Amino acid sequence: MTLFRLDASIRSHDSASREIADIVEEEWLVTHPGDTVKRRHVGVDTLPSTVWAAAVSASMTPVEQQTAEQREAVALATTLVDELLAADAVLFAVPLYNYGVSQHFKTYVDVVLADPRTTGKPFLAGKPVVLATVRGGAYGAGTPREGWDHSTPYLRRIIADCWGADLTVIEREFTLVGVNPALDSFTDQAAQMHAGALQSAREAGRALGALRVPV
Repeated sequence: MTLFRLDASIRSHDSASREIADIVEEEWLVTHPGDTVKRRHVGVDTLPSTVWAAAVSASMTPVEQQTAEQREAVALATTLVDELLAADAVLFAVPLYNYGVSQHFKTYVDVVLADPRTTGKPFLAGKPVVLATVRGGAYGAGTPREGWDHSTPYLRRIIADCWGADLTVIEREFTLVGVNPALDSFTDQAAQMHAGALQSAREAGRALGALRVPV
C-alpha cells in the first residue's frame, strides 16, 4: 500500500504541522512496515508561481502550438494528480499563515485542478485523507479572532467537498505560545491543546493503518 504525504510548512525543522504528520506516518508504518510513503514538500521544494497560469493556458492551446513552459506545466499537473490517485491514503500537513492558506498549498491545489481528470469531479471519492493543520494563535468560538482562520474552511471545502475525500482533520492552536511572550499566559492551555493534537494524530494514524487493499 502507498501513503502520499505532502507538507506545506516553510520550515524544514521544528515544524508543528510536521510533528503531527510524523506521528500519523509512524502509526501507519507500524501496520504497514516496508510499504511505500511517497513524499512531496511544497513549502521547501516549491512549485513555480507561474505553473498554474501555464497549465490553464495550455488547456486552451492546441498541443502542437504549446510552448515548452505550457507542456512542462501540463506534465507537472499530471504528476501531481497521479500521486494522489496512486495512493491508498493521503496525509496533508498545512499550517495557517497570515490568517489564510499557505500560498504553496494554494498553488498546489490550483495546479491539481488544472488537470482535466479533476475538474468538477470528486476524483478522490471515498479515499481516506488526514489533514494536519496548525495555528499560532487561537481562533475558536468566543476568542477575539474568531473567524480569522480563512485556511481550515477552505481546506475542508477543497479536500472533502470538491475532491470527495473521506477527510479527518487534526488541529492544533497556540503553537506560538513559548515563542511570542504576549501569549505566555496561555501556556497551560497550549500544552493541553498540544497533547490533544498528538493523541488525535496517533488515533488517525492507527485508523489509516487499519486500511487494507480491497480484494
